[in-house]
Amino acid sequence: MDVSTAQKDPTPQSEYEKKKQTFITRTIWTFVMITGFFIAMFAGHIYVIGIVTAIQIVSFKEVIAIANVPSRAKNLPFTRSLNWYFLGTTMYFLYGESVIYYFKHIVLVDRVLLPFATHHRFISFMLYVIGSSTVTAPRYIDSLTRTGFVFFVGSLQKGHYRFQFTQFAWTHMALYLINVQAHFVMNNIFEGMIWFFLPASLVITNDIFAYICGITFGRTQLIKLSPKKTVEGFVGAWILTIIFGFGMTNILMRYSYFICPVN
Repeated sequence: MDVSTAQKDPTPQSEYEKKKQTFITRTIWTFVMITGFFIAMFAGHIYVIGIVTAIQIVSFKEVIAIANVPSRAKNLPFTRSLNWYFLGTTMYFLYGESVIYYFKHIVLVDRVLLPFATHHRFISFMLYVIGSSTVTAPRYIDSLTRTGFVFFVGSLQKGHYRFQFTQFAWTHMALYLINVQAHFVMNNIFEGMIWFFLPASLVITNDIFAYICGITFGRTQLIKLSPKKTVEGFVGAWILTIIFGFGMTNILMRYSYFICPVN
């Protein structure tokens, strides 16, 4: 046998060692991430919201990076700055809505926060669309309202209108699919930690069960797009996740920390 052929064909032992090393690595990182998840969850609602915020910012950055590649090639200014500005404006509006609703007993009696709470939607609208605001608020709010949609219109360049409006639509779809979804996740956290912990734990355990069932008795390929996924892993994960869901729900319902809204 040719030496090069022997090197190309992995022996059963080397294949077993490779799978073993992959399993050990995934197991270690699984426990690390689960431990971090539990630490953040039991540290309090604010820490979980911090994680959700970080995830949505990173997700938005990744999605927008796809659209920023052609804009750099066309040498269009302010595209990246506009994306982040609209992200900040959207987060200000959505976070403000949640804070005012769940903490109205605090923000509506505080002299500094009251103007922001009373005129929150107007401020958000002005941040997004026009040039100035008559709201009684600090001066930096007035400076922020001089950008937004006017900033986008001012950045338009002849010959690139269609492309720039496409970028504008791409940014807003990313905001809608990522930030609005994260807004509902945070509202669920405020309504009770169970509405965040249970769905997240089901996703995590389903992935773990699919991997374990797949490497244990997986034989039939599920889809060609992902050749390592098997029918046996899919069915096994589905059954075990349902069992886990019923059991975990029964446990979590016994603790007020998980089922009571935030105070």
